[in-house]
Amino acid sequence: MFRRAFTAFTYRDFRVLWLGAFTSTVGNWMQEVAQAWLVFDLTKSSFYLGLDDFLGQLPILLFTLVGGVVADRHDRRHLLLGSQVVQMSTAFVLAGLILAHVVRVQHILLLSFAAGMGQAFGGPAYQALIPSLVQKRDLPNAIALNSIQFNLARVVGPLLAGMTLAAWGSAACFALNGLSFLVVIVALLGLTIRHVPPAEKTSILHDLKSGLRYAKGEPAIVALTILASLTTFLGLPLLTFLPVFAREIFHGDINRFSQMLAISGIGAVCGALIVAWLGRFRRMGLALLVAQATFGAFVVAFSMSRVVGISYALLFCTGALLLMVFSMTSSLVQLLVPDHLRGRVMSIYMMAFRGGMPLGSLVAGFAASRTSAPLVLGVNGVLILLVAMYFLVRSHGVREL
Repeated sequence: MFRRAFTAFTYRDFRVLWLGAFTSTVGNWMQEVAQAWLVFDLTKSSFYLGLDDFLGQLPILLFTLVGGVVADRHDRRHLLLGSQVVQMSTAFVLAGLILAHVVRVQHILLLSFAAGMGQAFGGPAYQALIPSLVQKRDLPNAIALNSIQFNLARVVGPLLAGMTLAAWGSAACFALNGLSFLVVIVALLGLTIRHVPPAEKTSILHDLKSGLRYAKGEPAIVALTILASLTTFLGLPLLTFLPVFAREIFHGDINRFSQMLAISGIGAVCGALIVAWLGRFRRMGLALLVAQATFGAFVVAFSMSRVVGISYALLFCTGALLLMVFSMTSSLVQLLVPDHLRGRVMSIYMMAFRGGMPLGSLVAGFAASRTSAPLVLGVNGVLILLVAMYFLVRSHGVREL
């Protein structure tokens, strides 16, 4: 059972990249916690929390499709290296602004956009690189284990952020995040597998159109892309609003916020372990839709809870279910697409998946500023449940996968 759950770790390059990515993601989560708390401390506004998340993800909407084309035309490792350098620079700049006592919310918003630019080109390259590290039969396991590193970091990062903030302040969190990028850079340089792009290259516009044409002609890919976009649009404001719940609903401090993030991350790790152990199985599409419907119901329950213990339990469950939805959706898309189109098709998927985050945060933040964060989350949970029920009834190729 252990070997089945961790099959992808038998591949040397996957282990190296996983370790580097985990270290960097721990740093990213330290910055996420410190930055969200800093924005809310400077502005006392749910809207600015949503705006910061929106601007950090906006480049995903604007440039990810181009990033996918570039990932198919050039060495994906080189793109990832450039992406890490950009994100590392923004972390160090933000640390410097805080140490100089000149930081303003406008600086944070601008640096969030700059870091998002790096992710817009690095994200498709990373997603397209993973399948080349393992055999196809082990791809769902690799994707689930990759989700584990992200969410295990979501447990470790917030806890380290809480301790670091208490001991040295937010500048230390941003500086440590900058240093963490050096680990993933070393990991990328140590990979033995190389991506060899095609010798004959057409125009970027032609390649982009061919990727869009392929994705449009596959009903299951279209349906999975729409499903991912709606899930992130409606589901991820749950994490965006955690500072509001920590401070205003449960009257806590940064430690309460970091605990809530960590519990959600522990749930996500458990969900990823379940998907990793299952691997590729029959009716994965049906299981995906059932998990999404259950996730929507638990979001509604969390929005209504005013008991700390119950809310923690609900956060654990929502973290597990959301990760299961994301892992199974990504696995199904990766299994359907051919390698020579992988960068382009995954960039389309990522634009929908990641693009739903900023739009959802911006809309939810604005709505919460007019009403309340719990009410907005409750409405979102109901809508998530309705989306799952629609695909369960109409399918569009998802239920049969």
